[in-house]
Amino acid sequence: MTTSVSYASGPSDKPLLGTTIPEFFDNIVHKYGGRDAVVSLHQDLRFTYMELAEKVNVLAKAFLAAGFSKGDRVGIWSPNNIEWLTTQYASSKAGIILVTINPAYRVHELAYVLEQSGCKGIILQNQFKTSDYEGMVVELCPELTGSQTGNLSSDKFPNLSHIISMTSSGLSGIYNWEDFLVLADQSSDEDLANRQSSQDMDEPINIQYTSGTTGFPKGATLSHHNILNNGYFCASTMNFTERDRLVVPVPLYHCFGMVMGNLGCLTHGACAIYPSEGFEPEAVLKAVQREQATAVYGVPTMFIAELALPNFGDYDLTSLRTGIMAGAPCPVET
Repeated sequence: MTTSVSYASGPSDKPLLGTTIPEFFDNIVHKYGGRDAVVSLHQDLRFTYMELAEKVNVLAKAFLAAGFSKGDRVGIWSPNNIEWLTTQYASSKAGIILVTINPAYRVHELAYVLEQSGCKGIILQNQFKTSDYEGMVVELCPELTGSQTGNLSSDKFPNLSHIISMTSSGLSGIYNWEDFLVLADQSSDEDLANRQSSQDMDEPINIQYTSGTTGFPKGATLSHHNILNNGYFCASTMNFTERDRLVVPVPLYHCFGMVMGNLGCLTHGACAIYPSEGFEPEAVLKAVQREQATAVYGVPTMFIAELALPNFGDYDLTSLRTGIMAGAPCPVET
């Protein structure tokens, strides 16, 4: 007896997207290749969909060459940046389940996620604010000292073998970003195409950790079908088109940034704009004005902080037409 996934659905003006994230990504690149895909103002970087696709494919092939198999998990521990977005799409092309890690986590929280999810690799920024990410990883994995890149053998995390820095590390056992990308030369376009085509939309592609204020976080396992449609319908509700430009000050590790932000833009050929690594109220206003943004995201406290700026009225925000406020009820006085 064989079983298969069934869907119950009623009448709808818009049918669900029935494809994988990498397949949809490639279609958007083909359709809107010359349009802006992402702007990272704090990095002074911007890429069209075609340029982003080139970077995504290189990283995806590096994953294959490094020995990542379909269904392996890779964690990402970083504030908002283009490397985060590149990893999101590259991991999906390689069939790797992306484990999003809260940038505010401390050592014991990171240990729980790495052990519970069984990550084979982790991609991280060296540090952010008061968090020394590399230092915390070394604390958890003292075996890194003197080890070769890609060959970590940790007693505590037996699945973990690859630590990859988004920049340049200088620590033994940790790949520098550019050095890891060089591995892509060992994989072919055909290898990547075969891995990509082997995937099914109902297979897991993302684990997001969620919880209340007590107890251990729970790893919610999400499929291509889950999150691609979530992003698509959120953006469709705002009538997104390829001409929209969305400011994303919310963290990418959360579904608000990664799904409603990144995937919402992808599904309509729109542009995601990162104003800063972490939330800075004036950076949001600067991003709207400079990039002529049509939409902005945030939680109520973010909008309150922006409105409270003494020079709020100095910014031209007339390009805005929509957005999403989530996370808490909007105060009436706001």
